Amino acid sequence: MLYYLSLGSNIGDREQTLRSAIEMIGLQIGPVLRCSSLFYSEPWGFDSPNPFCNLCCAVKTALEPLEMLRATQSIEQALGRTQKSIDGIYHDRTIDIDLIRAFDKENNEIKLQISNHKSQTSNLWLLSLPHPLWQERDFVRIPLMEIML
Repeated sequence: MLYYLSLGSNIGDREQTLRSAIEMIGLQIGPVLRCSSLFYSEPWGFDSPNPFCNLCCAVKTALEPLEMLRATQSIEQALGRTQKSIDGIYHDRTIDIDLIRAFDKENNEIKLQISNHKSQTSNLWLLSLPHPLWQERDFVRIPLMEIML
């Protein structure tokens, strides 16, 4: 499988955190095929004086989407992320790793939505592929277009 990930950090040593995340992805998930340039942006969806440093990467792995989500969340926790955004409420974070797009071995894009059973009534999704907002966010769209294979 081929995944395109978006990584962002807006507190701490942002660039080093992103480098560490890329290294951990390579060691724990699979080879990182390409990484975009760094992209700096203002926070999206919340106010903060801390700008983001972002990048996108392409990763090859045998992991299925939910396994991939768990692996990226484990890396986030190892790098100091203690809370995920809930109900569209965003906050400062040491690292955020989002699954943006995924392709199977035949290069077919994977399209799925997996609900979080605790939030089925509010139409929140544990995982949506492709990420539903990626085209609206320059900090994802621009770095992603740089590395699309």
